[in-house]
Amino acid sequence: MSKQVSVLFVCLGNICRSPSAEGVFRSLVEKSGLEDSIKIDSCGTGDWHIGKAPDSRATQAARKRGIDISNLRARQFVADDLDGFDYVLVMDQQNLADVTDIWRQSGGTRPELFLGYGRSHHQEVPDPYYGGTDGFEFVLDLIHEAGEGLLVDIRERLA
Repeated sequence: MSKQVSVLFVCLGNICRSPSAEGVFRSLVEKSGLEDSIKIDSCGTGDWHIGKAPDSRATQAARKRGIDISNLRARQFVADDLDGFDYVLVMDQQNLADVTDIWRQSGGTRPELFLGYGRSHHQEVPDPYYGGTDGFEFVLDLIHEAGEGLLVDIRERLA
């Protein structure tokens, strides 16, 4: 596999869902031996958390699963991301609307809901920020399942 594929996960603030998705998907990619073929990043549509580490509850939930996201730092989505990534995967309908507005003006990779790659009946990754720790665990479950489906799609793309 000589081609490289790039994946961007997008949520609102880039401190809960999208860094969790980046960490979980990076773990799946490493276990599959494709880390040299897949570039992974995350960002948020909002700017208020730029430079901050992921929420401590997200970090702790990921750590329980053997995934370290503590080194990630929030950044804001920019229009150039639509040209820089093969997959622009958003967590919910509002993220989709926000990024799609930019896509309509700029072109590039069309954003899509991340959970479309999973088998769950859920369409959106719920924002766990204002809830308890169970919400972070549930988010990781959804992300893991969709990440497995995404990896299948990327393997076909790289073949």
